[in-house]
Amino acid sequence: MSEHNFFDGDAIIVGGGLAGLTLALAMDQAGLRVAVVDTLPIDTQLAPEFDGRASALAFTSWRLFEALGIADDLRPYTTRIEHIMVCDGRPYGGTRPGGPGPHSLHFDRREISEGPEGEPLGWMAENRHTRMVLARAVLARPNIISIAPAMAERYEARPDGVDVLLADGRRLSGKLLVACDGKFSRIRAQARIRSVGWNYGQKGLVATVRHAEPHNGVAYEYFLPSGPFAILPLPDNRASLVWTEPSDVADALQAADADVFQQELENRFGDFLGELRPEGPRWAYPLGLKFSEDFCAERIAFVGDAARGIHPLAGQGFNLGIRDAAALAEVCGEAKRVGLDIGALTTLRRYEGWRKFDSASLAAGTDIFNRLFSNDIEPLRQLRGIGLSIVNQIGPARRFFMRQAGGDTGEPPKLLRGKRLDAA
Repeated sequence: MSEHNFFDGDAIIVGGGLAGLTLALAMDQAGLRVAVVDTLPIDTQLAPEFDGRASALAFTSWRLFEALGIADDLRPYTTRIEHIMVCDGRPYGGTRPGGPGPHSLHFDRREISEGPEGEPLGWMAENRHTRMVLARAVLARPNIISIAPAMAERYEARPDGVDVLLADGRRLSGKLLVACDGKFSRIRAQARIRSVGWNYGQKGLVATVRHAEPHNGVAYEYFLPSGPFAILPLPDNRASLVWTEPSDVADALQAADADVFQQELENRFGDFLGELRPEGPRWAYPLGLKFSEDFCAERIAFVGDAARGIHPLAGQGFNLGIRDAAALAEVCGEAKRVGLDIGALTTLRRYEGWRKFDSASLAAGTDIFNRLFSNDIEPLRQLRGIGLSIVNQIGPARRFFMRQAGGDTGEPPKLLRGKRLDAA
C-alpha cells in the first residue's frame, strides 16, 4: 500500500446500509479485499429510533444469509412468513370496519415447500436487527475495512483502477468502485449516468403495532383508495405497518395525537386481529420510482437503491439489493480467480445483464399495481377483485408468482441457491 493511500485493495463500497454490508460480506467470501465507507458510525445506525422499518426477506435472501454464515445470528429476531394475503381492502367509514375485503389472492408456502418446517415464503425482520447482525459480521472479517463516519467526496478513474477521495483527505484505491449510496446517488451523478423516474405524491407511513390475536405468520397487503396498506408479521404478536397515503395525509397522520391516530388505524386495519395498540415512533418516507439507465460504467457498479428505487408495495426493495450483491460478488470473484480485471466494463456488463431485466420488470410491475389499485373507481374496484379471485383459483399462476417474488426464477446466483462462493 502506498503511504498516501489509506486502503489499496479490490473493491471500495460507498454506502454502509443493508445492501452495502451484504455486498461486503459476499465479496469477502468470494476472495476480494473490500473497504466500506459510510457517513454514519455503525452504533448510530443500530439505535431503535434510527429507522423504524422492517423488511420481508425472500426465501432466496435467507439462503444467502445462510451461505454467508449469519442466518443463525439473525433468526432470533425474525418471524417466518407462512402465508401472504393480497386483497382489495374493505371500504371503511361510518360503522363499517376496515380490514381485508372479500376478494383475495392467497399465497401458501406449502405449495412450493413441503413439511411443517419447510422453507417459508420469507422472513420478517426489523432493519435495525438485520443491520446489527450484518455490521458485527463485517467488523469480524479481517479483509473488510470499515471506514465510518466518512464522506466520499469524489472518485478518480484510472486505466487500471479507481481512487476515492474522502472529505478528510484520505485516499482509497481499488479496481472497482461500488455505489450503494441510495436513490439519489452522488456517485451516479458524478458519473453522469442518467436515471428516469417520478414521485408518486405519496408517503409510506411506517409504524409498529401490537395486536391481541396471533398473526400466525400471515402477511397482508390490501389496497385502499389512497394506496397499499401492508401488515407484516413480527415476533411477539406485533406487526410492522407500511401505510401508503397522499403526502399531506401521511404527514398529518405522523403528527396526529394518539387518539386520532388510533381511530384512523382501526378504520383501515379492521378488527380481525383483535385489539390494537401502536408502539414506538412513526416515520413517513416519500415514495417514488427511480431507475438508473445503466447499472455499471467503467470501474463502477451500482447496487441497491443506487441502481433502482421502487414502490414498497411488493416488499422487494432490500431483496433486490441482496440479489445485486449476490450477482456482483459472483461475477467479480470469478473474474479475479481467472486473472481478469474486476473493474473492466466487459466484466461489469455481465453483472448488469444479470440484474437489469429482473429489476425493470419488478419496477414496472409495482408501478402499474400502485396506479391500478390506488383509486376508488367502483367498476375498476369490482374488476380488480374479480381478477384477484380468478388468479387465486389457478395453482400454476400462484406458484409462479411465489417463486418470482422469492427470486427463484431463471438462473439465480450461487448465494441465492445457498451455495458458498468459496466452495470448490
